[in-house]
Amino acid sequence: MEENHCNGNSQSQLNLPKIKFTKLFINGQFLDSVSGKTLETIDPRTGEVIASVAAGDKEDVDLAVKAAREAFDHGPWPRMSGAERGRIMTKLAELIDAHVEELAALDTIDAGKSFHLGKIVDIPGAANTLRYYAGAADKIHGKILKMSRPLHGYTLLEPIGVVGHIIPWNFPTTMFWLKVSPALAAGCTMIVKPAEQTPLSALFYAHLAKLAGIPDGVLNVVTGYGPTAGSSIASHMDIDKVSFTGSTKVGRLIMQAASASNLKQVSLELGGKSPLLIFDDADINKAVDLALLAIFYNKGEICVAGSRVLVQEGIYDEFVKKISEKAKSWVVGDPFDPKVNYGPQVDKKQLDKILMYIEHGKREGATLVTGGKRIGEVGYYVEPTIFTDVKEDSLIAQDEIFGPVLSVIKFKTIEEGIRSANNTKYGLAAGIVTNNIDIANTVSRSIRAGTIWLNCYFAFDSSCPFGGYKASGFGRDSGMQAIHKYLQTKAVVTPLVNSPWL
Repeated sequence: MEENHCNGNSQSQLNLPKIKFTKLFINGQFLDSVSGKTLETIDPRTGEVIASVAAGDKEDVDLAVKAAREAFDHGPWPRMSGAERGRIMTKLAELIDAHVEELAALDTIDAGKSFHLGKIVDIPGAANTLRYYAGAADKIHGKILKMSRPLHGYTLLEPIGVVGHIIPWNFPTTMFWLKVSPALAAGCTMIVKPAEQTPLSALFYAHLAKLAGIPDGVLNVVTGYGPTAGSSIASHMDIDKVSFTGSTKVGRLIMQAASASNLKQVSLELGGKSPLLIFDDADINKAVDLALLAIFYNKGEICVAGSRVLVQEGIYDEFVKKISEKAKSWVVGDPFDPKVNYGPQVDKKQLDKILMYIEHGKREGATLVTGGKRIGEVGYYVEPTIFTDVKEDSLIAQDEIFGPVLSVIKFKTIEEGIRSANNTKYGLAAGIVTNNIDIANTVSRSIRAGTIWLNCYFAFDSSCPFGGYKASGFGRDSGMQAIHKYLQTKAVVTPLVNSPWL
């Protein structure tokens, strides 16, 4: 099979959507930053500037928090019925549906994401996430307690208050709404800081929220850098909760800032080095397809990427041969081209990091069976890359690379596979490919990770909780569990006088 890579940059200037929103969104208005400073957001297809966007700092975060606090303490959003919040959220979902192409194009030029997949996965998925939590907004309630003495007790579930959401650049739309939707349903107000690499769709969503009827001050978007705007959110004395998705290194800094400030609650979805275990009895062609999807989807820029494929020795040689050949059919190029499988890495920094790890793999003695190089000189494109004969404790098997680089590792027994899968500081996800239900049950219960996919991968759903073990963080996005991150439980107790029963 011939290698089929192209950089496809001839279309680059033909697919630039009009950039409508570049200012901070605070208290229902688009504003320049207090300092007047801006940051440049870059098109990774070309390395060229798309737009200059307001660079928020501490003073801007203060203004956004003030607006969110006023909206929480005195505004209508936490005080309206859950059904009414759900109605407005549903209207917002409809507005997202009406702007699918424009929103997908923004994430494509900002993050290098597939335009085709944006239109059929990311943007509709965001609208459906909103609908899921819109439906949950009127189902938040406490419990009546059976007390052990003459007391009447019950619990209330109350919104936690002002929330700071700090979101990553790899899924700008998906992560925005995974954070914002349950917080809105709970009745919270919030400040969202998108990644400095990908601010454009977040500002568009702020505009749509205003159109949908979200009251001023409830949803604020402050674009800016992590060490300035992000740090100000983590350490702010009037923010009650921070929800962060990103690197484990930054997650630690956020916990430290939360502890040193007002002991605000924190939830973290951090790095991963997820294993995909393939057993001797597996359908090898299906296993190859899953393994390729697990590492190359979204150019490997995904926290749950199946970056370690553990293959049982009975099928190892055949698996390596098949995956090495099939990887060459993946087309890399302009993400607006529907024939392209994946586009450029998000920026030059990420490109250089990936290429550095590829060099580490070579030096550590792993066998590079395909890929390993940058494609072209324009844009940040990397070949689909596969290493075999990888040592478990090598850098490429332990560090989160966040790119299209796969490590293939051989194991003998089920016990050895489990041990190898757990030989990581992370615990975000894992995949298992087997036709044996006993193996599936044993291994899925033995791997320390928050999500296990059996004979599938990336099987996300709005109703399915998602989060990590170990250095992959704590707290859950998606599902009803996500709403509880944004709620406090209050117990109310009153004496029972002369009651005929307890």
